[in-house]
Amino acid sequence: MAEEKQSNYKNNIQNRTYVHYLKGLLARWKQHFKYDRAVRIARKNGATIGEGVIMPISLAKKANDNLMIGNHVSIQTDKIDLRSPVTIGSNVIIGINSEIITTSHDIDSDYWEVKNYGIDIEDYVWIPTNVLILPSCRRIGYGAVIGSGSVVIKDVGKMSVVGGNPAVEFKKRATVHSNLIVESLLGGDYRIYKEAWKKRKK
Repeated sequence: MAEEKQSNYKNNIQNRTYVHYLKGLLARWKQHFKYDRAVRIARKNGATIGEGVIMPISLAKKANDNLMIGNHVSIQTDKIDLRSPVTIGSNVIIGINSEIITTSHDIDSDYWEVKNYGIDIEDYVWIPTNVLILPSCRRIGYGAVIGSGSVVIKDVGKMSVVGGNPAVEFKKRATVHSNLIVESLLGGDYRIYKEAWKKRKK
């Protein structure tokens, strides 16, 4: 992790009193075991999971080899359709109750065959709460942001900020959250937190 990315985070921890540090460590220690267990389960089920990934146990239990996740990712939903390939990049944030559907049916067929599409979510994407992403969306570009409650029916471009039903672009994002320790959002930063404290000036 780049030094500049950690600087404010480290300073915040290193300026704490020892008691304040211990309280933070205890809270993170409890979360650490839950998140580590989820990652172990997902990997055992065939998923490819990077470092510093936060995900619910319920998603990990249904994970399979269609799921690939990069590093430093926070996922709060289990509503991800894994019948088709789902690739999630690094530093991605996906909020609670958001749903990603990757598979549909051929409505013009007498046999109504299953159609597998899949989706590629690139680095630094933010998908907040109550977003619905339909199979017609195959890619969400680098740094894109989707407004809460949106219905996404087509690909989202790089650095696009979209919203509505159907979601449309209304601006471009100025920058990505490159200085954010994504794991810290849900208290999953136990190891980084400990390391930052160790490096404080005596």
